[in-house]
Amino acid sequence: MDGLVFGWRTAVFSMAIAQLLAIAIALTRPIANRTANRTLAALLVVLAGIVTPWAIGFAGFYDRWQWLTFAPFAITLAVGPLLWLYGHALIEGSWPRRGWRHLVPAMAQLLFLTAGFLLPLPLKSDWASVALPPYGIVTNLGTVIGLVLYGAAGLRLLARYRVRLAEQRSDDGRFASRWLSRSIGATLVLVPVWAGYALYDAIQPLGYLRLMGLHLAIAGFALYLAIEGWRHAALPFPRLAEAPAEPEPVPLRDWRALGEQWAEQTRAAGWASDPELTLARLARHLGTNSSYLSRALNEGLGLGFSAFVNQLRSATVAEALKAGDRRDLLELAFDAGFASKASFNRAFRAEYGMSPSAYRRASEAESSPDA
Repeated sequence: MDGLVFGWRTAVFSMAIAQLLAIAIALTRPIANRTANRTLAALLVVLAGIVTPWAIGFAGFYDRWQWLTFAPFAITLAVGPLLWLYGHALIEGSWPRRGWRHLVPAMAQLLFLTAGFLLPLPLKSDWASVALPPYGIVTNLGTVIGLVLYGAAGLRLLARYRVRLAEQRSDDGRFASRWLSRSIGATLVLVPVWAGYALYDAIQPLGYLRLMGLHLAIAGFALYLAIEGWRHAALPFPRLAEAPAEPEPVPLRDWRALGEQWAEQTRAAGWASDPELTLARLARHLGTNSSYLSRALNEGLGLGFSAFVNQLRSATVAEALKAGDRRDLLELAFDAGFASKASFNRAFRAEYGMSPSAYRRASEAESSPDA
C-alpha cells in the first residue's frame, strides 16, 4: 500500500499482538478459575492495545490516515487494576464487591480518547496539539502509581493467602500461588522501566522512535503474563475461610496435651498420607472442630497445620530410609502424602537439616557392618 512501510519494528509488535489476542481468546474457555482467566484475557487485550499504536505507527498508518489520532487503543490506566483483580479472582474466586470501581479511571481515559477520536479532523488536530502533551504526562504518572499501589496490594493479598493456605492445607506448595507471586514480581520490575521513560519523556519528549524501548518492555511483560497465565490457567487455588469459626467460647484446655494426643492419633492412623488432607478433614477424623485443632497445633505444639502434616510425612520417609527401603525417594515421598518433589525436599530438609538423598547415605553408612 502507498505510503506504508512494514519493517521489522511493525513485524515485532504485530507478532506480539497476534499472540496476545490468541491467548486472550483461549483464556475465555477454561472452566477452572473462570473469572480470573477472563480477567487476565481482558488484561492481555489492554496490553495488546497499548503496543498497537507502535505497530501501526511504524508502518505509517498515522501519517496516511490522520483521523486515527486519539484512536482509543492504549488504555494504560487499566493495567494496574486488572492485575490486582486477576490476583483477587484467583485467590477468592471472584472480583471484590464493586470491583468495577477500580476501573473508573480507565473508563475515564477511554471516554477522553473516544471523544477526541470522534471530533472532525481539523478540530481534532488543533485539540491534539493542546491536549496530548499534558494527557501523556497525567496518564503515565497515573499508570506508574497504579502499578505500584496495585502491585503492593497484590503482595499483601498473596501474603494473607499463603498464611491461610498453610493453616488449612497439608501441601500448600502444590498450588499456584507461586505463579501469582511471579506475576506480581514481573509487574514491579516493569514499574521502574515505565517510570524512567515517563519521567524522561516529561522533561524532554523522547519522540516515537526512542519510546520504542518502553513498548518492547511492555510487549515482553505482556507475553510473559500470557504464556505463563495460560500454563497456570487450570492450576488449583483453594478458596479458604479467613479463620476457623469457634462455635462457642472456648473453655480452658491443655492445648499441649491435646496437640500431642491428636498428633499421635494422626500418626497411628496414617492420615498424613492423604495428599488432599485439610485442617477441616483432619478435624473430622479426630472428632473435633477446625478451631480446636488449629489452637492445639499452634498453641500446643507451636506448628502451623502444613508444617505439622509435612513433619509427619517427613518422619515416615525417614523411618523407611532408616529401615533400608530401597525404593525411589519420590515414590517414598508420594506414599507418605507429598504431592510434589519440591515440597518434599523443602519439608524434609527443614526437619532433618539435610536432603533426603543425604539422609539415605547417612542411614546406609550407620547400618554398614564397617561403621
